[in-house]
Amino acid sequence: QVQLVESGGGLVQAGGSLRLSCAASGSIFAANTMGWYRQAPGRQRELVATITRGDVTNYADSVKGRFTISRDNTKNTVYLQMNSLRPEDTAVYYCNGEVITRDYYIRTYWGKGTLVTVSS
Repeated sequence: QVQLVESGGGLVQAGGSLRLSCAASGSIFAANTMGWYRQAPGRQRELVATITRGDVTNYADSVKGRFTISRDNTKNTVYLQMNSLRPEDTAVYYCNGEVITRDYYIRTYWGKGTLVTVSS
């Protein structure tokens, strides 16, 4: 069993910053690509950023230059530093990870989400 647990969401004013964390725990041999997605009310879930085990990153155009994704492989943790936040960044942010389990299965897991609210 593998769990992804997000933390760091909250309420912030426009222009402010937040740092999200997502820790993977459980029967993990290694974590491959990990990422962040978000879902705003009434909208579909969308990609925010991903990072491979080798630190290759990919960002949605809407967050490039403002958000930075990083990871600590020793802790199976991925981070999302969000700067210059805008009201349109308001959403539930979900962590996603492709994990190799200890019995050598490759599975994708999702966290339960953390709410980010940006006030204008």
